[in-house]
Amino acid sequence: MNKHNIRQVVVVGGGTAGWITAGRIAAQHNSQQEGALQVTLIESPNIPTIGVGEGTWPTMRDTLIKLGISETQFIRECDASFKQGAKFCGWVTGAKNDFYYHPLVLPQGFNQCDLVPHWQQISTEHSFSEAVCFQESICEQGLAPKTIQTPEYAAVANYAYHLDAGKFTKLLTEHCTKKLGVKHIKADVCQVINHDNGYVKSVLTRQAGEITGDLFVDCSGFQSLLLGQHCNIPFTDRSDVLFSDTALAVQVPYETEDTPIASHTISTAQAAGWIWDIGLQHRRGVGYVYSSQHSDENQAMQALKAYVGPQIDTLSVRKIPIQCGHRQKFWHNNVVAVGLAAGFLEPLEASALVLVEMSATMIAQQMPANHDVMPVIANRFNDTFLYRWERIVDFLKLHYLLSQRNDNAFWRDHRDPASIPESLQQLLQLWRYHPPQDHDFTSNNEVFPAASYQYVLYGMGFKSDLSHVHISPKQQQMAQQQFDINRRNIQQVLSRLPQNRDILNKIKEYGFQTL
Repeated sequence: MNKHNIRQVVVVGGGTAGWITAGRIAAQHNSQQEGALQVTLIESPNIPTIGVGEGTWPTMRDTLIKLGISETQFIRECDASFKQGAKFCGWVTGAKNDFYYHPLVLPQGFNQCDLVPHWQQISTEHSFSEAVCFQESICEQGLAPKTIQTPEYAAVANYAYHLDAGKFTKLLTEHCTKKLGVKHIKADVCQVINHDNGYVKSVLTRQAGEITGDLFVDCSGFQSLLLGQHCNIPFTDRSDVLFSDTALAVQVPYETEDTPIASHTISTAQAAGWIWDIGLQHRRGVGYVYSSQHSDENQAMQALKAYVGPQIDTLSVRKIPIQCGHRQKFWHNNVVAVGLAAGFLEPLEASALVLVEMSATMIAQQMPANHDVMPVIANRFNDTFLYRWERIVDFLKLHYLLSQRNDNAFWRDHRDPASIPESLQQLLQLWRYHPPQDHDFTSNNEVFPAASYQYVLYGMGFKSDLSHVHISPKQQQMAQQQFDINRRNIQQVLSRLPQNRDILNKIKEYGFQTL
């Protein structure tokens, strides 16, 4: 094959997926400089974005740094708030006091000793996350993960964000076009034109004519215009594992201007799914994710109304279909899909945006020099992301199969062994006799670390039989030291950290006051 150097990257589709990808590539390759790799983003003026991805991971801080966006600007312009993990309510039994946390801070001393065997001896006193991590206490008190004196992107407690997806896209659009050299074309793609070898040569648009490129990134959403429709890459349906296929989403205003803002995502189990509750600065994003096989739309609407209250009658509720699954591969010839064009799973652990970030980062960092080397990069990308999608499916499934709820076939069906991936069954067999460890995972492409599995497993009442484990007095002493350190950490952060809304108000008015 003729060495076809990569000089023009064309991103088809906007939204957060398109702009994060375009921005990461442009920033990595200094596209604002003459003669550098050029990035063009084509965005339809007639197709609205889905715009409900409001939860992020701590990786977003690094993404914003790489793009050159200040944290103050981001928080001010995107209605953003701090997120310190997720609180799962009603997932185990459905009782009023049934909740557990998946925080963003590792268990105390995680790399020095495993606290699970020691915690199981005292588990009647504290929840797992409270005993081994100070972040549950921060969240329960509605506190922020940092102070106004903490430098931008630095943390007292590890954190991510909740954000307004529409406002975030607007910020990214302006920043990428004005600061990073991304060329923005508003046009509808109506035809895809190939080279003789099957690689895409160009896309034909109604408003801007033909646009050529060397690498095409498909960020066209559920249409999957390039990878799915043009390249005919099949879709792998995962609804046999994860049953939720519909979401009803609504934006709920706060009762007053000083209503507290939760510094975590609240995920509340329902009869046939769960409700997300995300607090931004000026409103909450609330939505019911459910299985249409286990609930009709009217029942789902009534459940959402019971959660939100009668004011929902005055609000606009959007119905969003969920195509649960992903493409069989994500990079074919010179087309690579990112975001919804690659696939989508229910937003239980906010995996959508982090997959966009991971994809954009790998494309930017491993940008092939030419078409000769592109198959090598494509194969590595496909192996990496197929593994990541499979592990996310496993992790989401874990939340359901550990539930003891019996109020709807939805929960019972999730515990059917036929719906549990073999990879997850093998891990659960392992974890019956030892807590999740990093060595249980053989790849360096893990999305969720062993600590995340510990938080979910033991938060939901899983018991590992550790009767064969012999704990030495030295190990017992070290564990006790870690528990004591965690208790002191709790006292310190509760006395030091401000309320989540208070610090957000200060950032909006003054910015971070670093010394």
